[in-house]
Amino acid sequence: MNRFSPQLRDLSWLVARPIAHRGLHDKSRGCEENCASAFTCAMAGNYAIECDVQLTSDGEAVVFHDATLDRLIPHTGRVRDMTATELQHLDFRIGNERMQTLGELLDQVAGRVPLVIELKTIWDQSVNLALRAVKVLEPYAGPYGLMSYDPDLIAAVAERSPATVRGIVADRIVHHDYQRLPLDRRLELRHFEHLPRTRPQFISFDFHDLPFAPVQVARAAGFPVITFTIKNALQAQTARRWSDQITFEGFSA
Repeated sequence: MNRFSPQLRDLSWLVARPIAHRGLHDKSRGCEENCASAFTCAMAGNYAIECDVQLTSDGEAVVFHDATLDRLIPHTGRVRDMTATELQHLDFRIGNERMQTLGELLDQVAGRVPLVIELKTIWDQSVNLALRAVKVLEPYAGPYGLMSYDPDLIAAVAERSPATVRGIVADRIVHHDYQRLPLDRRLELRHFEHLPRTRPQFISFDFHDLPFAPVQVARAAGFPVITFTIKNALQAQTARRWSDQITFEGFSA
């Protein structure tokens, strides 16, 4: 029996299979995160795919996690300060890869497995990344959802494309990185006070911070909860007590 509330039953695809975090990547095999080879491996394993997108200086959505390049690419600078063409001419430190646009990722996956796409934020109140992602995804026929830590981005998705499946990425808001945000914004995030404007259909939550009352209330009401980032079977066992599916890396889920 589908345990989701009636209005959410069409989201069963979201939790039907484990979700490969940034694709099924493995540096030892030259398979870098958020790259075409990692997505190919995830599809071969019949896993759903989680990935990240950033906005370029010319308004394109590219598949990359970090705000800066240097962890994965032997080049300094911020993704948002370069054009998509410039970024695609940079080699990764491992493997034979180049950065994909969101459109290229969609062409590669072509609906074969679900996509869970995180809109990365720099907390600047800009919603341009959300608007670009919605536009690129408009003709895509496969199952997908957009999610973000940033309520402004998800609220923009809800307003511009209310039929698009959307989720909030969250934790208990205790990491030191949150100190750069005003107190009222941190409280909004911790207590899910943004829900009237974001109207998410699912929650992606840090499993280390579970159980957490607002998340368990939402799950009891029939909202899917996925957890991140699960790195071994023991963590998976714990996460599945409090959620409906796991986002994993580094082991076979």
